[in-house]
Amino acid sequence: MKPVLVIKFGTASITKPTGELNEPVLVDIARQVAALTAQYRIVLVSSGAVGAGKAHIRHYQGDITQRKAAAAVGNLLLLNIYSRFFSVYGVPIAQSLCERHHFAHRDQFLQLKQTYDELWANNIIPIANENDVVSSRELKFSDNDELATLLAIGFGAEALLLCTSVGGLLDANGQVIRHVPVLDESVFGVVRADKSSLGLGGMSSKLTFAKLATRMGIHVTIFGLNEPDSIGRAVRGETGTRFDAQPNALSARNRWLGSGGLAVGQLQIDAGAVQALQRRTSLLAVGIQAVRGEFEAGEVIEILDQNEQVVAVAKARLSSVALSSQLQQQNVEAAHANDIVLL
Repeated sequence: MKPVLVIKFGTASITKPTGELNEPVLVDIARQVAALTAQYRIVLVSSGAVGAGKAHIRHYQGDITQRKAAAAVGNLLLLNIYSRFFSVYGVPIAQSLCERHHFAHRDQFLQLKQTYDELWANNIIPIANENDVVSSRELKFSDNDELATLLAIGFGAEALLLCTSVGGLLDANGQVIRHVPVLDESVFGVVRADKSSLGLGGMSSKLTFAKLATRMGIHVTIFGLNEPDSIGRAVRGETGTRFDAQPNALSARNRWLGSGGLAVGQLQIDAGAVQALQRRTSLLAVGIQAVRGEFEAGEVIEILDQNEQVVAVAKARLSSVALSSQLQQQNVEAAHANDIVLL
């Protein structure tokens, strides 16, 4: 079976400074991506809907309601253009509007995966975007870097490509860093403050999700479209910044669980509990220092150490209310060892 490749295009990569879609760029994207379908099952995650649609919203100021309305108009424009350009190569496309709950519940995610499998079986490329029109979260708190990462992790992708207008991670001299073997905290220190006026994400966002993806065994490349055959070159690691996949033997279920983007609450634990987790034991309530957020039994939570660093994600065995009332009791299991993924 062909490996999965997820490619995300940011707003600034595919639009003009005015926000209009840059059709020559989209023509070239269709040409390059169509050529890769012989090797990969491909998911495109494309921003640009708000930028494409905002010209149709009178007195556009960019508030949340106007952004949703612009996305409703722009998604149609964006997909019609993609469809027209991919049809030249005999490649049909499909629209996939995603919401966070599609990833937060395993059964819903498996339904999404089954749909994508059927699309790929018919040589159709799904183009995914956040369902901005009905999303209950403000757009500034979620971007397509996150969506692309969740799709890549959930589908066990071989590689995740994040396209950006700056062409990669830049060093202090503005030069692209070509290779990052391990994405640790030192890498975040070189991030420049630059951010597109059109997109919501910046390089810090991309690095955050690249770090998560590489921990889940996925190669990540941050690249630009300013070179010939840039997408093919990014796949081969010949352009942009390549972040190496880290060794990972997690099951598909635990990769889904470990994506972390699904978490609805947090538990802060003491040093002894951190050590217990590292020995692959269950998390007991006596090691919990704080319960944050509201969650039910079976929902995904983050586990933080005393320095506020996320050390694991888990499925809660108890609700936040039940757990808060039992923190001092012995032998109360907050999360079973089989439902904990260390990060």
